[in-house]
Amino acid sequence: MSFVLAIDQGTTSSRAIVFRGDISIAAKAQAEFPQHFPASGWVEHEPEDIWTSTVMVCREAIEQAGIGPKDIAAIGITNQRETTVVWDRATGQAVHRAIVWQDRRTADICARLKADGREPLISQKTGLIIDPYFSGTKVAWILDHVPGARARAARGELMFGTVDCYLLWRLTGGKVHATDATNASRTLLFNIHTGQWDDELLEIIGVPRSMLPEVKDSSARFGESTPDLFGGAIAICGIAGDQQAATIGQACFRPGMMKSTYGTGCFALLNTGATPVVSKNKLLTTIAYQLGGKRTYALEGSIFVAGSAVQWLRDGLGIIKHAAETGPLADQSDSMQSVYLVPAFVGMGAPYWNPRVRGALFGLTRNTGPAELAHAALESVCYQTFDLWAAMRADWPSSEVASVVLRVDGGMTASDWTMQRLADLLDAPVDRPVIQETTALGAAYLAGLNAGVYPEPTKFADNWRLEHRFKPNMSDATRERKLAGWARAVKGVLASDEGEG
Repeated sequence: MSFVLAIDQGTTSSRAIVFRGDISIAAKAQAEFPQHFPASGWVEHEPEDIWTSTVMVCREAIEQAGIGPKDIAAIGITNQRETTVVWDRATGQAVHRAIVWQDRRTADICARLKADGREPLISQKTGLIIDPYFSGTKVAWILDHVPGARARAARGELMFGTVDCYLLWRLTGGKVHATDATNASRTLLFNIHTGQWDDELLEIIGVPRSMLPEVKDSSARFGESTPDLFGGAIAICGIAGDQQAATIGQACFRPGMMKSTYGTGCFALLNTGATPVVSKNKLLTTIAYQLGGKRTYALEGSIFVAGSAVQWLRDGLGIIKHAAETGPLADQSDSMQSVYLVPAFVGMGAPYWNPRVRGALFGLTRNTGPAELAHAALESVCYQTFDLWAAMRADWPSSEVASVVLRVDGGMTASDWTMQRLADLLDAPVDRPVIQETTALGAAYLAGLNAGVYPEPTKFADNWRLEHRFKPNMSDATRERKLAGWARAVKGVLASDEGEG
């Protein structure tokens, strides 16, 4: 029993990866599933699509690996965070499609909570800001908009869960209704200091306690899959939200360690240890993982546009055909030009949190062409990471003395040009690991830790392998000039905010 099956249930696809005892990959499978956009700003998934695609990829990966259920020590689950499912306790039927983390329909509920002066209390208890992004207001919306749902919930007939919780319930044949601390910490309903669902938050947001799952450690015996699914029962021993799982997969177990995942957007997490750090710079305070009943906290920053800036070059401007062309093209840019792209295509995330502003290009000349735009697009991701980095270090000054290295993963990290520029602008090393499947690896590790396949964190960290370290190689004068130019560009974009009207 030296294999671990990781379920990585994402926003656009479900994936399954079989890891060996030495953390190498034995097999993987992936399947996309439909996205639903019933109104402007609404994003939904059919829970049944999430479930059937997950089972399908698990079976495919197990078959590809040439193993059976007896060879698999445990299943670990990682998931798109904040996406919300409400289902009937007796029948298992969802009462509404899953409302996805990107969905903005609860903006009015959030505005009302802010107008009522609720944000300081909610932020103090949860570490979050009031935003439609999180699960709590999505649950309230379902209860208020599905006929009879609130009355049924009050009678204890309905259950709520994030995607991990819904999958666990289905995998165990409806026997287990549980989640882990990382997913609970993204709901607006969970007190990250006490590690409990909070009655005051439940009352403010309007969610009955009877709907909520039990909250466990991220590495724990959650239950086992029903034998009919994979030809035999398999223990389910690990759960974490995707960004926390990537933090674990990157072995960021020491306070001061930081990882940044570059996909469509970018999520950076800084391990702050046993202390939840309150941000003064609009970062989120979240639970990085919980092991042995002990919570480890993190500061988190979100960038809305990272890889999607490269997609814009390809699909919007047509100046490249493939993402891989961007780095070599940027390398040909005119060094005498200082072109800045502030890619606020959907507003700006941390540390600005302004959804109303839009993107802009600064410093254009008659000689500005595709190479300079590619340069500006890639550099914009590095500048935005610098803003998060600076905010994190300001919020947690003790990080100044920690060994400062950024571990990176995600599609954009394949670009050597971008990673070198990131190291240059941060004035710190950037480490790219051998295993890029860090999110699935994190889920596998949590499950394998509980099942006895993988060692405790410090020993697991020894398995982390460096593929390439990018060292800073830019003069202080150049770095300061470039960062000052970026700060002016951001200031210009923020000044263009015309308010709600």
